[in-house]
Amino acid sequence: MGRVVLVTGGNRGIGAAIAEAFVANGDRVAVASRSGAAPAGCMGFVCDVADSQSVDACFDAVEQALGPVEIAVANAGITRDGLIMRMSDDDIDAVLNTNLFGSLRIARRATKAMLRLRRGRVIFIGSVVGLLGSAGQTNYAAAKAGLVGVARSLAREVGARGITVNVIAPGFVDTDMTADLPEDRRAAIVANVPLGRYALPREVADVAVFLASEGAAYITGAVIPVDGGLGMGH
Repeated sequence: MGRVVLVTGGNRGIGAAIAEAFVANGDRVAVASRSGAAPAGCMGFVCDVADSQSVDACFDAVEQALGPVEIAVANAGITRDGLIMRMSDDDIDAVLNTNLFGSLRIARRATKAMLRLRRGRVIFIGSVVGLLGSAGQTNYAAAKAGLVGVARSLAREVGARGITVNVIAPGFVDTDMTADLPEDRRAAIVANVPLGRYALPREVADVAVFLASEGAAYITGAVIPVDGGLGMGH
């Protein structure tokens, strides 16, 4: 039997690609999303990462169906972009509560079982924006930058129990969200990427599978960029 993997926000985009990659790797994959939808080969569970009770209920259901979570990928996130002088308290709170605090809730719940197992992988999906910055995304950048501090602190807490904690920092990825951008905006973005293209979701997923592998057993507290060189040096 493969390992038990939980991917939040795994019903679409990068999260779906990560879930599918773990299925292809032979793992048993639970996908947590607000809708409960999941890609083929995965089990879907309803979860709102912005709510602690929902997170606990989701983990209880996953553990009952599949067993303790051995690999947790905190991917769920939202955006509320805009200039900061026009950003409402709700725009700030919603993004931080989902992207940062939601990931904290997932890590807190996941590591309980991992500590007992004396093994595990926690993978946060950050962003190049959290390292490089992006005008109009101060709330999102704050949340993604915060994940780096969370990962490095948690890595120090749980490392002695064989648990690694890392961050993947994607750049611009070819998903439904970026496909909706105007063509001139897409061209401007690509012009700043040394590799001259968007990432494929699978390229982010492959890094997640690697970080969960035995080959990455000695990597923890790291930030792995998958950005085509966009954030080089940050």
